[in-house]
Amino acid sequence: MSRDLGLRRLRGLDRGVLIAACVTALSLTASGCVVVHGEREVLPATTRAEAAEALREFTAAYNAADKAYDSSLDADHTTGALAAIDAARLKAGRVNNPQGNPGHAPLKLTDAQFTIPKKAGWPRWFLADAAGNKGGDVRWLLVFTRDGLDETWEAAYLTLVAPDDVPEFRTDRDGWAEAVPADAGDLAVPPGELSEEYTAYLKDGGDAFAEGPHTSAWRTLREKKSTRPGLATQYIDEPVTNGDYAPLALRTEDGGALVFFTTRHFEKQTAAAGASVPTPNKSVLALTTGEIRQSLTMEFVSNEVALAPAEGEVEVLGRIQGLTSAKGE
Repeated sequence: MSRDLGLRRLRGLDRGVLIAACVTALSLTASGCVVVHGEREVLPATTRAEAAEALREFTAAYNAADKAYDSSLDADHTTGALAAIDAARLKAGRVNNPQGNPGHAPLKLTDAQFTIPKKAGWPRWFLADAAGNKGGDVRWLLVFTRDGLDETWEAAYLTLVAPDDVPEFRTDRDGWAEAVPADAGDLAVPPGELSEEYTAYLKDGGDAFAEGPHTSAWRTLREKKSTRPGLATQYIDEPVTNGDYAPLALRTEDGGALVFFTTRHFEKQTAAAGASVPTPNKSVLALTTGEIRQSLTMEFVSNEVALAPAEGEVEVLGRIQGLTSAKGE
């Protein structure tokens, strides 16, 4: 009887352990599903430690690519507007310096601060704000994105802004930021419409944007270039809003948003009869197809960062633009 009782107790213990193990396994599985299939759960995009590692990996890849003028070395760490600008820059550098960049100086990013939004669904993304050893006394703002838990973090946007222009972000009690949807109706211009509004402003002007170097001053510069004797210059501006070029926005403390967005620009120079288009520099020539006889059309990709208030004018804080291709005719 003693032996039977012991067996019954052992079997009972086994069942209890098995049940506990199953509960634990189910709990872990459910937790795993929340992380992997986070389409419905509102979660931080990443941890601060992982964000710091992503910035380190990007910087290492960026430096390797710049030193060798080889876009394959950082292709896995860039996407969207930054990838388009960076790949074209490296291509031109490679054409003119096949052995690598003779003036390479490693980029160093320090004093990094991370703003990580809490959101549902993919892509997940975060903002890195760091001091750089290039560009003077500015802050380097990099937006990293990824579309799945097993994917590499890629930098989609890179802009340089004055330190005082970086706003305070709205965060919860745990320090997580708030992502602003593209169709947010509580802003002067929703993030999803900012690219289109900006290109319309460059063409026709208006009162949607505050005066500054990337708005009124840029329009004035274009007007001067378009009236040069013997050379007609035309501009076409296009919004870019889909896929890896989608705008991304963070809620600021005052209820507005800091928005990163992309635009594409074409500049066509046409010489008058008997004249010729000014010879472009070697970086432009490296990206040019066709023969430059009477005209040269250059295509640029630009990524901007702007403050969109709840009411009033949008302020464009920074813009980095790069030539991506050119065509001679």
